[in-house]
Amino acid sequence: MPSPETSWARNAPIRPLFAKELREITSGRALWTLLLFACPLVGYSFFQAMSLYGEASAAAANLPVLATSLSPLDGILVPTFGSFYVAVTLLFPFVAIRVLGEEKQSGGLGLLVQLPYRTATLVGVKLAAVLCAWLLCAIPVLSAVVAWWMVGGHLSAAETLTLFFGHLLYGLIIGAVALFAASITESSATAAIVTLAFTVGSWVLDFTIAGRPGWLEWLASLSLTQVIRTFEQGLLSIGLIAGVAVAICGFAALAAIWLPPGVAIREKLMRAALCVGAAAAALLAVSQFKTSIDVTEDRRNSFAVADANQLAKLAEPLTITVHLAAEDPRYIDLRRNVLAKLDRVMPHVSTRLATARHSIVSSVGDDAYGEIEYRYGTRQDTRQDTSRSTSPREVLPLIYGLAGVQPPAPIPSAEFPGYPLVADGAFSLLWFLAVLPILIVLAWWRSRRLPSNNRTFLKGGRHEEWHESDVDGRRERRCLAAAGNCGAGLQGGFLQRNHRRRTQVTGSGGRHLADRD
Repeated sequence: MPSPETSWARNAPIRPLFAKELREITSGRALWTLLLFACPLVGYSFFQAMSLYGEASAAAANLPVLATSLSPLDGILVPTFGSFYVAVTLLFPFVAIRVLGEEKQSGGLGLLVQLPYRTATLVGVKLAAVLCAWLLCAIPVLSAVVAWWMVGGHLSAAETLTLFFGHLLYGLIIGAVALFAASITESSATAAIVTLAFTVGSWVLDFTIAGRPGWLEWLASLSLTQVIRTFEQGLLSIGLIAGVAVAICGFAALAAIWLPPGVAIREKLMRAALCVGAAAAALLAVSQFKTSIDVTEDRRNSFAVADANQLAKLAEPLTITVHLAAEDPRYIDLRRNVLAKLDRVMPHVSTRLATARHSIVSSVGDDAYGEIEYRYGTRQDTRQDTSRSTSPREVLPLIYGLAGVQPPAPIPSAEFPGYPLVADGAFSLLWFLAVLPILIVLAWWRSRRLPSNNRTFLKGGRHEEWHESDVDGRRERRCLAAAGNCGAGLQGGFLQRNHRRRTQVTGSGGRHLADRD
């Protein structure tokens, strides 16, 4: 027979718990400090981006061909959101940790787990509160986007939403890591150190092993920075989104495992091992998703439409062997202009770096260095050719020749015109350095005011809660009290629902549970 407490947990209202978590975040200093810090950081980045974009636009007035290289995504949005990324990386962990760290330090976690909610529900609500906190923190960067639109700047909805979504995923994974760190540590300071080890460690991976082949390339792909980089390029990768979602759910599940006090460490370790194994299997599965959408207006991540349609029809495997060092600029150009695009459009493409363990200096004297071998077909019928070019204009005809197909006829399409704009960004400094900080301070002051409708009070050494309700058409006034000494410290929890409500009051004198309509 199922326990009545289980049914109660299923029907417990989420709204009061969510409101409590939001109150916990907005009552702390971390959120408002981040907002105040982000204002000048984002504002100056936006002002600098507008200045540089205006200079490039002024040059394009004399040379119209330069206008095609002016994209607000690269010139305005990416630099502005980049400054917001720095603020989130360094300060947002302190905001996310507060939803759990303060309860552990104050002892409120013991009362929290007694509420009629499953642990997974508690962690899910906390993660939802962290999402709301991130949206509040994004106010400065969103106001920069609005300011760019108000001065007449062009905004592509697909590019802007994709970039915003990428930063949203980054904020959520930071929040999930922070919740996990807070669940395994005893203090907020230690949890912050653990979380910063994840975020700052991502920078270390980018600076040291990014671009290296082999298992180092796989290790570099685990960097949290890679989550944003793909979206900054205007790519909406299904595999990346699924992988980040798995990581967020994995860290949240680990936080739910380590959250309840009183559970044996051995049992927690066993559950955590199963969770990590399941997450690893899910990441391996979603890594096979290669579908990605190029949302950029200039189609910088894709071949021409006719070429993309033709390459998608080539069903046999294509193997590319590159005789270049990983740090060679020609290899970087080849990956950006040819290899990455081929991997997105062709069904069977594999790339091998023949000089993976060599550098440019050690490859001096190698006659094959710089060559790129293309093999198309099965083992029984393989055709191959060699080139030294990194341009798709020469590589694509070579691939068509190996496949035995004619190059497609170009499909007429509108060329990217570019969006030059010369605008004065001085007005933005007034908003970011004066107006917006004042509004944030006022909101901070307003959030710290005590609510005026307190329902719980102390009377005569007793902890009392008075409620009026309608029971079978009769007005009834009830008092729920837990006897005890006021100096011993009384703690109570209150949950309310529209029709059926249950209240738990815990004190030194005992525990009282009551159902009321």
